[in-house]
Amino acid sequence: MKLLKLIPILLMILGNLTIKNLVHAEINNPKNYKVLSNDSNKKLSFSNVDYYIKQGDKFIKAGDYDKAKDSYLDARKLAKQLASFYSDLNSAFIGVDARIPNEMQRKGKAILQILAKSNERLASLYLKTEKPEVAVPLLVETIRILSPNSPEGKEAYEKLIQLGFVETKYKG
Repeated sequence: MKLLKLIPILLMILGNLTIKNLVHAEINNPKNYKVLSNDSNKKLSFSNVDYYIKQGDKFIKAGDYDKAKDSYLDARKLAKQLASFYSDLNSAFIGVDARIPNEMQRKGKAILQILAKSNERLASLYLKTEKPEVAVPLLVETIRILSPNSPEGKEAYEKLIQLGFVETKYKG
């Protein structure tokens, strides 16, 4: 009778010993599985937006304003797309997991800074090519997304004063 009671205990001990040897997990770098974090595929990233801005700067130096405009517009489009994605994820995870909205807010603020930079470059290009009516919405958007108190917002408002779009000086 005592032997029958020992059989389940022996089976449990032997079962645990054999299971430990069956688990063979690889210890690889987890970044290998994150496609968008690899250097080969950065289509939806901060670095790609910066790349477009730098390309636009090179075209400006070369005097090719049309290609510069296209490059700045690509940077602006991608930055707006990323900002929208981060905002959507932020909204979706509010109240579910506080870490995710915090990350999305941080990334959203960073991409808005880059968006303001692309807006500023594009507005400067339009002013250089004597198209101030196209520059005004970009300057207003910069003030809206970063606030009038930010250095970029103050600079954008100053340009609006220089253009004659607004007259009241901002004392902030």
